[in-house]
Amino acid sequence: MDYQNKLVLAPMVRVGTLPFRLLAAEYGADITYGEEIIDHKMVKCERKVNEYIGCTDFVEKGTENVVFRTCYEERNRVIFQIGTSDAVRALTAAQIVCKDVAAIDVNMGCPKSFSISGGMGAALLNKPELIHDILTTLKRNLSCPVTCKIRLLKSSQDTVELARRIEKTGVSALAVHGRKVADRPRDPAKWSEIADVVSALSIPVIANGDVFDYGDFARIKAATGASSVMVARGALWNASVFSPEGKVHWEEVKREYVRKSILWDNDIKSTKHTLKEMIMHYSCLELPEGKGVIKSENLADIAKLYGEERYYQFVNENRFSSNGS
Repeated sequence: MDYQNKLVLAPMVRVGTLPFRLLAAEYGADITYGEEIIDHKMVKCERKVNEYIGCTDFVEKGTENVVFRTCYEERNRVIFQIGTSDAVRALTAAQIVCKDVAAIDVNMGCPKSFSISGGMGAALLNKPELIHDILTTLKRNLSCPVTCKIRLLKSSQDTVELARRIEKTGVSALAVHGRKVADRPRDPAKWSEIADVVSALSIPVIANGDVFDYGDFARIKAATGASSVMVARGALWNASVFSPEGKVHWEEVKREYVRKSILWDNDIKSTKHTLKEMIMHYSCLELPEGKGVIKSENLADIAKLYGEERYYQFVNENRFSSNGS
């Protein structure tokens, strides 16, 4: 997989599901990360081809719970991000999914207490030996590319030192979020510290932080020298941030997301969460639309709220007839 000059959708919990990844790709994202999946969860899954929807599901054994859903269309650009604190478990989880994705990425930057308390995400930043163990184990045993995503450490020198150690494991690329663990989203991303990492490494570095418009892709590349650029909130608020033609109106983006959620039978909780995040940036959840999303119990309710009943009906009737029922 090539990591040069790519526009990348960042991993986002409960957002980076199949419909949102396809939406971002439609607008111009070259690489799309799935939401972080914890290895404990993935090792309990089995792969199932879902002919009803036309996708591949990784389902928790003995349940109907779809942990990860993908499709052939995104096979060459979707990155499976894993949350882990154990090399053997990480490999077991990665082996289940690696033939259906473009690469495996290890989350080493998530500052949320759930990740850190489990020794995952940003907790790994202080454990270079464990990082080495996880990445070399994956690299030796998988045929697909392996990457990881980190945050900045206390000093730029510390970040560079860790990045060099990561590079030695043979990973294909390194994503760097230009914030420290204690930083909040409102704190400006430190592009200059990403630049320090870029100049110290020979592998591609993917810069992440404060990309909200298409023009920001060029600005962060110029400031950091990074090979590629990753965007999170900017894409969540309006996925057409990836479009060189400029942003599409957010109402249209939302509607397209709703249609893709219907088409791919997206989890209702994930659909509602993503819509609420979109609404909160431009509007307010107290208005009728926000209240309608909160009250929705299924995709049929969402379809009705956004005037997509006919599309919902069409999709479901077609599924019904194409499966010979």
